[in-house]
Amino acid sequence: MSTLQGRIALVTGASQGIGRACAIELARAGATVALAARNEVKLVEVAAEIESAGGRAAPFALDVASEDSIEAGAKAILDRFGKVEILINNAGITRDGLMLRMKRADWDDVVQTNLTGAFLLTQAVLSPMLRNRWGRIVNISSVVGRTGQAGQANYAATKAGLIGLTRSMAREFAPRGVTVNAVAPGYIETPMTAVLDDKQRAAMLAQIPLGRPGTDLEIAQAVAFLASEAAAYITGHVLDVNGGMFMGG
Repeated sequence: MSTLQGRIALVTGASQGIGRACAIELARAGATVALAARNEVKLVEVAAEIESAGGRAAPFALDVASEDSIEAGAKAILDRFGKVEILINNAGITRDGLMLRMKRADWDDVVQTNLTGAFLLTQAVLSPMLRNRWGRIVNISSVVGRTGQAGQANYAATKAGLIGLTRSMAREFAPRGVTVNAVAPGYIETPMTAVLDDKQRAAMLAQIPLGRPGTDLEIAQAVAFLASEAAAYITGHVLDVNGGMFMGG
């Protein structure tokens, strides 16, 4: 894979799971990584892990559900590094429940965090990418944004929304050399999926042709590829990393 030496990357939700794995993989490829999440204690640990392996990273407390926090966090990151060249919109939450009984607050919280947060943060760090005519934006969607999922109307809607946002931004930013793609993970072993019971886990595995869950590293490697020079001619694409759980255009 092409090196990311000298590039500045920003990963949201970098304190655990897929976000942490993406940050570590981008740092391994040579990028300096701004780590963003609400839990600053965990971010400091991830930064230390990256630096102990010879990489460069810095933690920034940032809540993508808050417009004020996004503005303040983006300003702090741009003040520190001067630009963001690679943006990984990964932060996300679930508030599962059947549609009939889903509370408005559970809808609003998921949309605000997963979709509006990605929109606002991209706006906040975009200008240097357009000015410098180089940028990589990767939005973390989900297999349920492709297929839908009972009990996850809010989450699936945001993940499908990220795909529409990805393609729209890809068309807008292409003339300035900025690519925008999405990665749609399937069933990945992370803290978010650790809450599933054995019956739910077995049902999920039965839908996967490869017969196993994915790892956060496998998602991170796909993200790092899309962030690299090797993917310079790919934009507006959704890369499904799901073991065959969903196969589609």
